[in-house]
Amino acid sequence: MSSAAEQEAVEAVGDTGNGTGAVRGGPAAPAPPPDVRGDGQGDGYGGGRGGPHGNGHANGLPAGQQPRALAAARASARPGPPVWPGSEHPLGARFHIGPDGTAGTNFAVWAQGAEAVEVCLFDAGGAETRCTLTELTHEIWHGFVPGVRPGQRYGLRVHGRWDPWTGARHNPAKLLLDPYARAVDGDFTLPPEVYGHVRDWPQQYIADTVRDDRDSAPYVPKGVVVHDDDDWADDVRPKTPWADSVLYELHVRGFTMRHPGIPEELRGTYAGLGHPAAVEHLKGLGVTAVELLPVHQFAHEDHLLRRGLRNYWGYNSVGYFAPHAGYSSSGTAGQQVGEFKRMVKALHAAGIEVILDVVYNHTAEAGELGPTLSLRGIDNRGYYRLQSDQRRYADYTGCGNTLHAGRPAVLRLITDSLRYWVTEMGVDGFRFDLAAALARSLHDVDMLSPFLAVIAQDPVLRRVKLIAEPWDVGSGGYQVGAFPPLWTEWNDRYRDAVRDFWRGALPDVRDLGYRLSGSSDLYAWGGRRPYASVNFVTAHDGFTLRDLVTYERKHNDANGEKGRDGTHDNRSWNCGAEGESDDARIGALRRRQLRNLLTTLLLSTGVPMLVAGDEFGRTQGGNNNAYCQDNETGWVDWSLPAEPAWQQLLALTRRLIALRHAHPVLRRRAFFSGRPQGADGLRDLAWFTPAGAEMTERDWYAPAAALGMYLSGRDIPGRDERGRQVTDDSFLMLLHAGDRPARWVLPGAPWAERYELVLDTSLEEQTAPPATAHRGGEALTVPARSVLLLRVVG
Repeated sequence: MSSAAEQEAVEAVGDTGNGTGAVRGGPAAPAPPPDVRGDGQGDGYGGGRGGPHGNGHANGLPAGQQPRALAAARASARPGPPVWPGSEHPLGARFHIGPDGTAGTNFAVWAQGAEAVEVCLFDAGGAETRCTLTELTHEIWHGFVPGVRPGQRYGLRVHGRWDPWTGARHNPAKLLLDPYARAVDGDFTLPPEVYGHVRDWPQQYIADTVRDDRDSAPYVPKGVVVHDDDDWADDVRPKTPWADSVLYELHVRGFTMRHPGIPEELRGTYAGLGHPAAVEHLKGLGVTAVELLPVHQFAHEDHLLRRGLRNYWGYNSVGYFAPHAGYSSSGTAGQQVGEFKRMVKALHAAGIEVILDVVYNHTAEAGELGPTLSLRGIDNRGYYRLQSDQRRYADYTGCGNTLHAGRPAVLRLITDSLRYWVTEMGVDGFRFDLAAALARSLHDVDMLSPFLAVIAQDPVLRRVKLIAEPWDVGSGGYQVGAFPPLWTEWNDRYRDAVRDFWRGALPDVRDLGYRLSGSSDLYAWGGRRPYASVNFVTAHDGFTLRDLVTYERKHNDANGEKGRDGTHDNRSWNCGAEGESDDARIGALRRRQLRNLLTTLLLSTGVPMLVAGDEFGRTQGGNNNAYCQDNETGWVDWSLPAEPAWQQLLALTRRLIALRHAHPVLRRRAFFSGRPQGADGLRDLAWFTPAGAEMTERDWYAPAAALGMYLSGRDIPGRDERGRQVTDDSFLMLLHAGDRPARWVLPGAPWAERYELVLDTSLEEQTAPPATAHRGGEALTVPARSVLLLRVVG
């Protein structure tokens, strides 16, 4: 039904004052559960001041008629200490020395539609003390509470209209997490009491309109007052240029849970990732930055908890300033903040940057049937995008809601959070999940949107690494290649082209040529550079690299969704058998394909991204959506590097990264021109067929499974830090995806007189370069399904 029809259908219920009236034209409505009222006045189906059945009382019923649960909760709260006016800046809870040298905490909350805001303080036993913020400045409620020190647990109660039909969902019975809380103590378990509406109301189509007045405080985590006193004077940020970067996507818990070199009590934590055993692997591999899956405080979805599962990846944020408490080894009363900072310092000391995967596009409160944890109860209409039927949320994320990043208060929340993580937590950049959702103005994605404009002019944020996941699930949401300068993008067209080439599914090699050389068709505009493309073959969602050559179908039964979750478009090839195989030939072919994929990725122009464990054959058993597998399926298996086959793959990965670092021709800062560079006609980039001839227009459109790529190291655009011209070796890379060996004629003059073989992926042993010499014009045999890298000599 429409919202108007729904209001009419429940009008009789709202007018009775007891929630038991008959629905007009229908059967009698069931009585609400204990402590739930359906009185139409802020405590039932719609109402509140200005609502369809309201009488102007701020908190629902007139005095003396409050619902029993809400009245009982208020009666149990102790009277609070005096609250001084304080300041509206900064938002959140900030401990400092106030007037007359008195120590205390300033609380400030933006709550545009609120009629009252209470700060609720909790002692170790859970007893609650309420402090009313009486000052209101520019929609910010604020006050200074003397005596409140770091470590104090707190939450918010926000009073105002309950009128879901107009988007108002205030409910003071629900203890809310301060969106600016810098630490969170406890976990979200989502019993019925944490929902602003009656979660289990028999008529689900109107359940979100029935207010639940049971107190949620015993069931929700609390914010923690934190005092920032860390000294960053000894920290040196690596500041690795984009062109020199190699990204490594990892999960704090999953990367460390099974690492034998990390003490057991530190596994799964920030301290574990900062431990020398973890840092040693990263440094030895040669990566320059870790891209951490979400570490903002997040909640687990109700449907997972009901199945005995948990949200493992963390793309369900609820606290944008708080490090996820579940990853702390030292405690959750603020200690997680210091532990995170020490992890960052340890990584920086090893020359490794820290990039956070951030989820500002939606929150853990889901759609209208989701829990009331924070923003929904503070100002639902102010924070979220609503449909014309304001009971419903505009969902461009597939997660039930979308933050309205076009509004000043939401922009402030996001940018305050980002600056906090840079300036006070030491991080070096961000990868924005579903970034297109943040770039929407009214409805459409807009590259001149307030969010992108604010980032571009911010003196802190415009200097850090910014990575967009350049799509969302809404109409027009796919925006690969469209983000403005300053931004790099996850390039899924690179992923698809490389996967398709090595499984023999590309009709020709046109797309592969663009992807290998920096995707100029996508990024050569507006001053963007090749490093605007973050090249990847795998990511956290989808198959691992090993599973990509082992499975053609997803195997997600453990997720409990009957195969509905996870993509069907895997672009994978199992090499002849589904799943693990004892056939030696199949095993050898799979390992060769892994070497091909890694070599292609790490020698392509752009910024390569590896996923933790892909360098030594991590598997998820064919699960391509392990978001709820907080177990050995989702964790990195550190026993694999001890196996000879995976030792060789790890050695190859290290060698490829070292090769990339050593040769600027492999990490260009400008796009190739393809034009002659001198009198000899040598170009900076040339493409060859197996016959040794340069590719023609006809060749690009012809079916092919092989491509030769010549990279000239002569006169590379750009200069070094002392203004000198950058030069390097020249290389010829031969990629052959065919299932039979191919005869390949090496280009002669002016391209090269001689070549030296540097790498051959048909070989299991890759600890040393083959160093086999060949003459220009000579024909050699390229093994089936292999990459050969040759260095020009002379």
